[in-house]
Amino acid sequence: MQYRRMPIEIESPEGLGYEKINCNLSESSFTDQRLSDLNISIKNLLLFYGDHKGKPELRELIASETGLSPNDILITPGAAPALFIVNTSLLEKNDHIVIAKTNYATNIETPRAIGCNISLLNLRFEDNYAIDVNEMENLIKPETKLVSLTYPHNPTGVTIGEETLRRIIDITEKKGIYLLLDETYRDMSFQPPPPIAATLSSKVITVTSMSKSYGLPGIRMGWIICKDVKLMETFLAAKEQIFITNSVVNEEIAYQYLLNKNKFFPEVRKTLLQNFDMLKKFMEQQTFMEWVEPQGGCVCFPRIKKDIIIDTKKFYDLLLNKYSTYVGRGGWFEEDDRYMRIGYGWDKKEKLEKGLGNILKAIEESVLS
Repeated sequence: MQYRRMPIEIESPEGLGYEKINCNLSESSFTDQRLSDLNISIKNLLLFYGDHKGKPELRELIASETGLSPNDILITPGAAPALFIVNTSLLEKNDHIVIAKTNYATNIETPRAIGCNISLLNLRFEDNYAIDVNEMENLIKPETKLVSLTYPHNPTGVTIGEETLRRIIDITEKKGIYLLLDETYRDMSFQPPPPIAATLSSKVITVTSMSKSYGLPGIRMGWIICKDVKLMETFLAAKEQIFITNSVVNEEIAYQYLLNKNKFFPEVRKTLLQNFDMLKKFMEQQTFMEWVEPQGGCVCFPRIKKDIIIDTKKFYDLLLNKYSTYVGRGGWFEEDDRYMRIGYGWDKKEKLEKGLGNILKAIEESVLS
């Protein structure tokens, strides 16, 4: 494994220091929740080695919403370890993988660390970041082991329709390869999403977590869904070698939250849609940036218009050091720094509004005459 630190982690707000940031628009999740606000009790919890597959009641609860068996669910310490388990279980050095780009950095960096041959399926602003299924199919080779996609998409917020999803699955099935779909933002879709991808085929692997949609990144809980019994046994073996089992404390918090999801999540969704409405009006009224309007998630990926000549290094420096506002620069996603990821679900509404205004001020002051 050839590990290297990713810019998105090197420049993360927690690494930079939250005290330097007044308006944090770099986060890709909903507001972090306090345990005391969730009425969750763990006082009587036995601190033992938990079930290696994950708390049975938690897997049963997740399975009840998918129509699958609890044995089709493997609980992991977040989505990133789930993605690591999937990639390292299916891929070896010099194996071929097709990955959609732009993408959440881990989806690309882990196959790179393994030493895979990667074909990038470019999602283009000019195409509204829609996936070109024909292009995807043409990138698949006889030695391809995996196709890796993310929907709702990070960082653009675009989604995928059921017809397109089924077409992709049909292609990967016929070619005998696995499809990995990172569905971390699924509950944040603005319209009813397609079925969970892993329910549609045993050749599909779904990964998700409780970090983004629920504002619970601190408990590090995610899961893998797959109907392939043999493959799930491999994933379990990988998990046991890396973690043995999850924290039973974290699993219990996740279980109690999901038991009461119908009480907690409507307020999350209400806040998210209110913030998105503010963001949409902002984008319509300003003249410096353009975007592909998100269809889900809590992030977007606008860019400074091409006809604006700007010093992007100065822009980001002013934005942070003068205006104490932070966004995810395009370089985090191997894109030009004219692009930026703006998270609109984490900070307070007034901070979001102020931060958006600060972006315009920093752009104005960075334009080259």
